[in-house]
Amino acid sequence: MLSAFLYFDLSFMVWYLLGPMQVQIAQALQLDTQQRALMVAVPILCGAVLRLFLGLLADRIGAKTTGVLAQIVVIAALAVAWRLGVHSFGQVLLLGVMLGVAGASFAVALPLASRWYPPQHQGTAMGIAGAGNSGTVFAALLAPALAVAYGFQNVFGLACIPLLLVLAVFWTFAREAPVVVARKGLGDYARVLVGNRDSWWFMFFYAITFGGFSGFASALPGYFHDQFAFEPKVAGWATAACVLAGSVMRPLGGVIADRIGGTRSLQAVYAAVTVLVAAAALQVGGPVVTVALFVLTLLCLGAGNGAVFQLVPQRFGAEIGLMTGLIGMAGGVGGFLLAAGLGVVKQQAGSYGPGLWLFAGIALAASLCLVGVKQRWRVGWARLGDARV
Repeated sequence: MLSAFLYFDLSFMVWYLLGPMQVQIAQALQLDTQQRALMVAVPILCGAVLRLFLGLLADRIGAKTTGVLAQIVVIAALAVAWRLGVHSFGQVLLLGVMLGVAGASFAVALPLASRWYPPQHQGTAMGIAGAGNSGTVFAALLAPALAVAYGFQNVFGLACIPLLLVLAVFWTFAREAPVVVARKGLGDYARVLVGNRDSWWFMFFYAITFGGFSGFASALPGYFHDQFAFEPKVAGWATAACVLAGSVMRPLGGVIADRIGGTRSLQAVYAAVTVLVAAAALQVGGPVVTVALFVLTLLCLGAGNGAVFQLVPQRFGAEIGLMTGLIGMAGGVGGFLLAAGLGVVKQQAGSYGPGLWLFAGIALAASLCLVGVKQRWRVGWARLGDARV
């Protein structure tokens, strides 16, 4: 469990590394707002897509071996960026692709931890291992300050130090659970998508909750810099507060969903996010009020992440492994579209407002869609003996 947590935590830290340093990198490489947004969005997209492939590989050669290989790839990419430097937009995009391997650690850490525990404790095990997304907080807090002190290129080299330490721990102490693992293929993923409306609904809902969390986490340092002229360190600290709120609320969101029902919890999340993001788009206050609005927004989105995965086992008990991979991928795609889309809107319209309004509208649409599907879910799932929909 400790090995899986540390691997996930440090992987998420480097997956998010470009986001907190985006202002310094953009200034050094003379990137415009749209290019800067794409730079921080590429690791999210690549991490989402690679989750499927790392999951397939983990089924065949083991989660531990897959994790070791993935960690070596990430360390090598950071070491090359440190020693040779990053001098162009194309090079920083290539680095973002390689950091996407770190984002795919979800497909390694969670199975490695959860397979050691009986079904009644797997939710807790996945929650503890999944708390590694708190690594984004460390990146937001430390990376901008280190970039100011030593230059952003040297931050890539400094990041290799904790990664190497965690790799040694992971190699030494991680163990595969003595269980038979069924090998999945791409055809299995296609099977649960074809003709299954619920799988698409879940992917849509998670694309908003986790997509909103990861997309805002990556975009907010640049937003705070552009909107309020925050220095990179201050923008990183403000973003860290937002990310911490979302990380802490993820497990609590599952608990709340257990008590009041997953669909009811999600509806409250989407309604709150609609109001909060719309208020940010209206610029109802100064920087302190706006930071507070985004802290509350990511807190709600974190609760929504927990609520979605409270519902998943109820609907996809026999196919939870397949759906976890697909839903996780959809969340990453949502994060990519949000982070990149905000940059495009800012570049073309001169303001982040239209992009924020669009996200608020999508959250409202998700809340209305839940009204349409929850009754069908309650009737159908009640026949299967479920009460907490």
